[in-house]
Amino acid sequence: MNFSRAIIWLSNLFGHSYGLGIIVFTLIIRIIILPLMIFQTRNMVAMQEVQPQMKALQKKYSSRDMETQQKLQAEMKKLYAKHGVHPMASMLPLLVQLPILIALYQAIWRTQALKTGSFLWLQLGSKDPYYVLPILAAIFTFASSWLAMKSQPEQNGMTTSMTYLMPVIILITAINVPSALSLYWVISNAFQVGQTLLLQNPFKINREREAKKQAERDRKRTLEKARKRAIRNHKR
Repeated sequence: MNFSRAIIWLSNLFGHSYGLGIIVFTLIIRIIILPLMIFQTRNMVAMQEVQPQMKALQKKYSSRDMETQQKLQAEMKKLYAKHGVHPMASMLPLLVQLPILIALYQAIWRTQALKTGSFLWLQLGSKDPYYVLPILAAIFTFASSWLAMKSQPEQNGMTTSMTYLMPVIILITAINVPSALSLYWVISNAFQVGQTLLLQNPFKINREREAKKQAERDRKRTLEKARKRAIRNHKR
């Protein structure tokens, strides 16, 4: 796909506004890869739900010898297959979006109209002089990561670190690239926030998870009461 032609064509639909062209182009790309993101999100939720069983298997096969580790891998594969989990699915969005980002960067530098075009206070081929877009890109990155992290039943150190580290990386990178790329990041990450709230809403997931725990506690209490009642009746 020729990104520069697509952006220019879209820009012409909006009064030759290259900024609006990039915004609409970004939204179209996000909609195109939305099915992939839905698959990845559902896979992530399924992965989170099997974490306790994974830890139990790792504890059961804790020995580091080859035979034990092979048994662990076999049991993990069975667990993944049973719950429809694909361990490598989390890498798919990155593998898809990285070439898009590289192609967009090349489109800006190779196309004079995009390189010299302006949008609001921005010169699209130059850095944002007021750092507004880099800051927004970092904020939306953090919001998306934080929402995804909060949906997890357990937060490990790596996940927490990446939640706070990625916005810093995005901020530093966005400060040093053309504002057209920063604009792409802002719109893409804002879309990601909305997508996370829709597909992986941590508030809804945690409510459902707590409801399941409460139902299990109620079930155990009912069984315990029934057991005690049976014992009392037996003594009579």
